[in-house]
Amino acid sequence: MMRHWTPTELADYLKSPQSLSILDVREEWEYDIAHLEGSILLPLGKLAENVAQLDSSREWLIICHHGIRSAHAGYYLERNGFHVINLTGGIDRWAREVDHDMSLY
Repeated sequence: MMRHWTPTELADYLKSPQSLSILDVREEWEYDIAHLEGSILLPLGKLAENVAQLDSSREWLIICHHGIRSAHAGYYLERNGFHVINLTGGIDRWAREVDHDMSLY
């Protein structure tokens, strides 16, 4: 079952060495404005045709702007054997609560 993390929970997790992969399902122009370091960009509309490129043995944190697209992506990935976590509130909430230097849009 997909888990949901707040930005604070993610920030706490990222303080220690981790094996979590981060998948950003926004569009490239959004990613160019703001993104998490080390994240992989794969827009939601291209996910189904590229899912085979993702390692299903890894745990994936899925992010988008507000958390809706990432939830859809997460449900899709779960149905395809992935273990996923959705970032509640997306990159927008992350910028507002954790990284105040990150650009908002």
